[in-house]
Amino acid sequence: MPVEPRSWNLSNGLQEWFGRVTPSTRSKPAVEPEKIPGQFLSRSYSNAAGMRGYQLYVPSGYRGEPVPLVVMLHGCKQSPEDFAAGTRMNAHAEGRTWLVAYPEQSSTANSSRCWNWFRPEDQQRGKGEPSLIAGITQQVMKDMTVDPARVYVAGLSAGGAAAAIMGSTYADLYAGVGIHSGLAPGAAHDIPSAFTAMRRGARVRQGTAGQSIMPTIIFHGDQDKTVNPQNAELILEQLDSGIELEKRTERGQVRGGHAYTRTRYIDRVGSVVLELWVVHGEAHAWSGGSRDGSYTDPNGPDATREMLRFFSNHSRRGTG
Repeated sequence: MPVEPRSWNLSNGLQEWFGRVTPSTRSKPAVEPEKIPGQFLSRSYSNAAGMRGYQLYVPSGYRGEPVPLVVMLHGCKQSPEDFAAGTRMNAHAEGRTWLVAYPEQSSTANSSRCWNWFRPEDQQRGKGEPSLIAGITQQVMKDMTVDPARVYVAGLSAGGAAAAIMGSTYADLYAGVGIHSGLAPGAAHDIPSAFTAMRRGARVRQGTAGQSIMPTIIFHGDQDKTVNPQNAELILEQLDSGIELEKRTERGQVRGGHAYTRTRYIDRVGSVVLELWVVHGEAHAWSGGSRDGSYTDPNGPDATREMLRFFSNHSRRGTG
């Protein structure tokens, strides 16, 4: 999550709180990409807002036919390689023949490589980091054969907050959003308000009455001490546009792992447009991830599998 500039001094208590991670989620050095048959390509994109590198996973079964694309936004202190290893997204994409792009935050933009979700200039369409992430998405769509109706964005922590911003500002580009341990767009406007939102949650403006809902799947551990789990509910609250939805809640247990509560919100035609997974006993980590990457908890339900399953049920209208 955000790192304070040198000109702004946090209290000792906040510094200690910000740096706290559990042994199972402690950041690790960059790792080698998982050994999967596809290609993991290094590329870059630039516009008026700057330049960002990105990794692109091309599955071995890709033959130039239109396929879905998932854009994955890593968390603080992570790299695309680390995030790919921890989420096992490339392995899942290989099995489904999906493309996966991993934009990389630069250390010059944020010393801990956090996406700057809390800055107003990075919360707007056509500006700052949203323009760079959208530009990477569009460049992949130009370079590869992507089904424009099946483009998705997901992220963890600061990346989850950035993914939420992308769904809000580029609803004409993405067909669905996955938010893991993130926050709602507009939850903060500077570093102090970011820490407040992370500790306690921050209420934000609700959606416009009657507008369509961006299909969104949310994961959050109920023992997260970095981003308050209340933020998951606040994301749902912001997405509420007054459209009547049926709510269905079920509970489950990973064999030998965490229990969870899954809540689905279903529209009048029977489509699950919102889905919330609360993982009981999980801290600030990607649920069901691999220990080959950082900030993962292998004992939770598989967030990667569930996000791809959710995305598979949604495509953007008006394309093609």
